[in-house]
Amino acid sequence: MHAPRISSFLPPRRILMGPGPSDVPRRILEAMARPTIGHLDPAFGDMMEQTKALLRYAFQTQNELTFPVSGPGSVGMETCFVNLVEPDDEVIVCVNGVFGGRMLENVRRCGGVPVVVEDAWGRAVDPDKVEAAFTSHPNARALAFVHAETSTGAQSDAAALAGIARKYGALTIMDCVTSLGGTPVRIDQWGIDAAYAGSQKCLSCTPGLSPVTFGERAIEKLRARKTPVRSWFMDLGLVLGYWSGTGKRTYHHTAPINPLYGLHEALVMLAEEGIEAAWARHRTQHEALKMGLEGLGLRFVVPEAERLPQLNAVALPAGVDDAAARARLLREFNLEIGAGLGVLAGKVWRIGLMGASARRENVAACVQALKAVLAP
Repeated sequence: MHAPRISSFLPPRRILMGPGPSDVPRRILEAMARPTIGHLDPAFGDMMEQTKALLRYAFQTQNELTFPVSGPGSVGMETCFVNLVEPDDEVIVCVNGVFGGRMLENVRRCGGVPVVVEDAWGRAVDPDKVEAAFTSHPNARALAFVHAETSTGAQSDAAALAGIARKYGALTIMDCVTSLGGTPVRIDQWGIDAAYAGSQKCLSCTPGLSPVTFGERAIEKLRARKTPVRSWFMDLGLVLGYWSGTGKRTYHHTAPINPLYGLHEALVMLAEEGIEAAWARHRTQHEALKMGLEGLGLRFVVPEAERLPQLNAVALPAGVDDAAARARLLREFNLEIGAGLGVLAGKVWRIGLMGASARRENVAACVQALKAVLAP
């Protein structure tokens, strides 16, 4: 059999303003191109410890158990649920979009008993409904919610929700995939017990790594498990032999070495900018984008008080072909924006302002491109 005549892949240069991935700075790409060393090399171990410290800064936590899982945000999500949910555990799950629905599916697959709190897509989770759910199910072991719902751009009050869970002695599991690095995430201040994120959004790294953090109450739950963790790969009791401590590391899996270089560099860049400055930058660019989009007559789906700065869902104008318009943006302007998901499919566009994508030039390019595409 002859080898196929295929040459090296040269991707086009795009402006990434969808729901992820975001633009990856050259500095991070260059870090990923550095020489590969062994995943048990002492030098790599030193970098792992630096990465953990930098992630604690990003999460605003002192949690020692803070590290990146080898896999996308979905693997971080599963890591939290398979370790913290046992069969027959009641878990209150907030569903106000696609990713709350994925939390629900995780609870079911772990053998837990979900208690669903539903809110409209495009709205934040209602704390009163969560309080009512705990009143009806006072033995619930955990509360799971999405801080920044990627499918709609709605941001929920994490501090209020975590406070309710703690009042009833329940753990809190939080999805902050789209919020980490872009809008305030304060794990310790809010009392969040476990959280997971992704490398490819406001951290501006490539996809494939999922930062997670676990507090002391979560670790106590893990130690008190009566049943084995259902996933070998995501069992914290095993993977921590590789990620914990600065001494001898136990082989668990071959870590994605070069992508971890990239995440380390991304976190160094975040620390150099300053976390509060990064939050402010995302807010500033959101305000500029908001002005431009409203000038084109586009309407935001999420009420302003519940709106996530870095993920902007706008209603599709009447008579506009969703797929054709996005295809034209990509073809003529090299601009990627996102389509709606679930019940919002074909009804909204999701415009991302995450990480390195949250800059003035991108806002201007996006508004001008949309103006051309929407012109009668």
